[in-house]
Amino acid sequence: MRINKLEDVEKLKTDKDRLFFSAQHDEIKMGLTTDIYFIKTLEVLRYLKKEDAVVKAEIFARRDGIFCGLPEVLNLLKDIDCKVYSLEEGESFSAKEVVMRIEGKYTEFGIFETPILGILASSSAWATAAHECKQAADGKPVLCFGARHIHPSVAPVMERAAKVGGADGVSCILAAKILGISPSGTIPHAAILIAGSTEDVAVAYDKVIPEDSPRIILVDTFKDEAQEALDVARTLKERLHGIRLDTPGERGGVTPELVYEVRKRLDLEGFSHVKIFVSGGLYPEKIKALSEAGADAFGVGSYISSAPPIDMTMDIKEVDGKPVAKRGRIPGVTENKRLKRVK
Repeated sequence: MRINKLEDVEKLKTDKDRLFFSAQHDEIKMGLTTDIYFIKTLEVLRYLKKEDAVVKAEIFARRDGIFCGLPEVLNLLKDIDCKVYSLEEGESFSAKEVVMRIEGKYTEFGIFETPILGILASSSAWATAAHECKQAADGKPVLCFGARHIHPSVAPVMERAAKVGGADGVSCILAAKILGISPSGTIPHAAILIAGSTEDVAVAYDKVIPEDSPRIILVDTFKDEAQEALDVARTLKERLHGIRLDTPGERGGVTPELVYEVRKRLDLEGFSHVKIFVSGGLYPEKIKALSEAGADAFGVGSYISSAPPIDMTMDIKEVDGKPVAKRGRIPGVTENKRLKRVK
């Protein structure tokens, strides 16, 4: 049951012992995450007997990006009598391009303007950031490791968007299950620090982790990265699929020079089959440089998860068949032949 009166807002009670502050699915569907002025709008339209006005509302983006978030928007509008025209997920869009059009009674879908814009703004931003990283990697694998940088309630949304944008895998368990893939990742420094030996962890990892999981071992915990990479390679030999470099910023981070040295030293000892996976503070320009130095795959966290939302705006462009617009905008529907009927 959706809220549609100010009286509903006044009567609304929330659980004081609520464990998490994130909105639940039914709360979003009820309209509880909307801005209050949309509820005031409903009251005004009813008073003016305009509650049956049929509108065409367009959503456009403020900057270029990769479109994402469509399934959630459609689920939000599932039980509403309206038509929806949209770009497809994964398509690119330009600044000011109309990415979606909704046609129907404003009093039916207007309450969802806030969550619709929020869904598209955040999801498209995460997809765009992932797309930029994948382009910089020039075809090499890119995994999203951004869940730790964002509120857990939206971590699966973010990582799903990253996959839409081009990421080859995600680390968050729920996100992977939603996508129908296996979560990606190896082990953190914590395992090696507790065990006290990178080689011991490598042996244990090889024995207890299922065969279909590549043997990729972190090699920057106790020793020089090149030396630890060689120690692990000598321990697991042909069973070692790759090593991961995640050198902290306090030691300069992972640099092209470090990647080049590790690659050369592995090759010199006959371990050319061992891949180099890098993570930690990566962004497109750094990914490109590390790739050219010999890195084979990339784990990207905050560049994706902290991508600033791509502002989306909804404009009413037609009311009961009459072209309209606010000052500064052109009245009437904006033609975009890329939009397809999706509802």
